[in-house]
Parts: sequence; structure tokens; C-alpha cells
Amino acid sequence: HTGQFFLVFSFAASLLSFLAYFAAEFSTDETKEKSWRKIARIAFISHGTAVFGVFVLLFIMILNHWFEYHYAWRHSSTELPMKYIISSFWEGQEGSFLLWQFWLVVQGFVGIKVLKSYENPVMGIVSLVQFFLGSMVLGVYIFGFKLGSSPFILLRNEMLNAPIFQRPNYLEFIKDGNGLNPLLQNYWMTIHPPVLFCGFASVTIPFAFAIASLLRKDWDGWVKPVMPWALFSVAVLGTGILMGGAWAYESLSFGGFWA
Repeated sequence: HTGQFFLVFSFAASLLSFLAYFAAEFSTDETKEKSWRKIARIAFISHGTAVFGVFVLLFIMILNHWFEYHYAWRHSSTELPMKYIISSFWEGQEGSFLLWQFWLVVQGFVGIKVLKSYENPVMGIVSLVQFFLGSMVLGVYIFGFKLGSSPFILLRNEMLNAPIFQRPNYLEFIKDGNGLNPLLQNYWMTIHPPVLFCGFASVTIPFAFAIASLLRKDWDGWVKPVMPWALFSVAVLGTGILMGGAWAYESLSFGGFWA
């Protein structure tokens, strides 16, 4: 399956990007440093392209109601209006991790352009974070242990013992999906998670700067370049949390406690 290939490819490319960026960071030869950084950039761009590919394929799967896939069946249905079909993308764990990866790829692409002398350690940490996030959506077995949960797993493989899947024409009997949780059928579900996960992703950059400063023993040189990223994180994540408070009053029955 193309989607599963993209998942595995993005996972491997993020690991290569991490290793190459840190090889560049600790290289004492300028020529080798540039060479490793070039490899790291290519690997991260390849990783990002694969993440975008997964993102698009999952949307196509949900929009076209391909209920032979467990994720589409579990989180969407033919009766949902378009805004909730879009929302069903990030209702599940797999879609949420992909949204997180998507935003971090976007910010990583910006970072490659603007980080300058801090590119190697910061983008190395970003790549490592992407590696761990990618492991959450792999859905592969390693020595009998299932690593992550893929959004592209087939319904028949998820529910092996159900009698309906003994029929070769089982798809004729699956007319609709499970749909979106009624509590989540609110316009906030369409706009709140993308903002919140953009905030989650953005916090990675200041964290990476902090780790870079420890590696380099540069106790104050990182403060000025990190400040725009930190302010962006506060603004976006703060907005996302305020949205969550408004949503709680309106739909989720948490009332004033959450707000």
C-alpha cells in the first residue's frame, strides 16, 4: 500500500536526517560538515514529502468513504457534513499524530531556511522528535511487538474474528461508517485541533534550542535566536487552549472547570 510505504519511508528518513545532522554538528572538518548537512537536508525534505503524502492519502480515504479501511470506518460516515468529515481526520490517535508531524515538517522547512548556525543541532532534535512521532503510526511488527498503529490497516485485519469477513464479498454489507462522536460534532472540532497541534509542534523548536545550547555549552548565545520561536509557541498554543476553554462551555459539558 502506498500510504504504508510513505509511513515507513518517512520514519527511516527522519532517522537518517537526525544522524546526518549530528554528524555535521560534531564534524571537525568544514567540508565534511557541509556534506553531512546536505545529506541531512535531503533526508528531512524527503521525510516531509512522505508525511505530506500520507496526509493527502488519508484525506482521500476519508473523503471517498473507503470503509474497507478501519480508520475511515471508525471515524467517519456518509451522513456527516464536510466540516465533520474533515474533523474525523484527527479524531483518532493516528490522525492526531500525523497532524502533529505535519506541522513540525512545516516548521522544519522554515527552520532549514532561517536557523543558520543553529541548524545542525536544532534540526537534528526536530528530526529525532519526528522519528518518535513516526513510530506511533507505523503499525509494523518487530520481533512480535507491534510498533504504533497505522491509519491504513484494513477493517478485515483489525477484526479478524468477525463472521462477516469470512465472506469474499463482505464490502457489499458495509454500507456506512461508525461516524464522528456526537460530542465532537461541533465547529470547534474543525478549527481547535489544528491550532492546538500546531502549538504542540512549535514547542519542539525552543526545546531543541535548549538542547543545542547544552551540547555546545553556549549558555546565552541561543537566547536571541530562540525568542521568535518561543513567542510563536506561546501565541499559538495559548490560542489553542483558549479555544478549548470556549469549546468546553459550548459543547463538551465540562463547563467552567476546564475554561
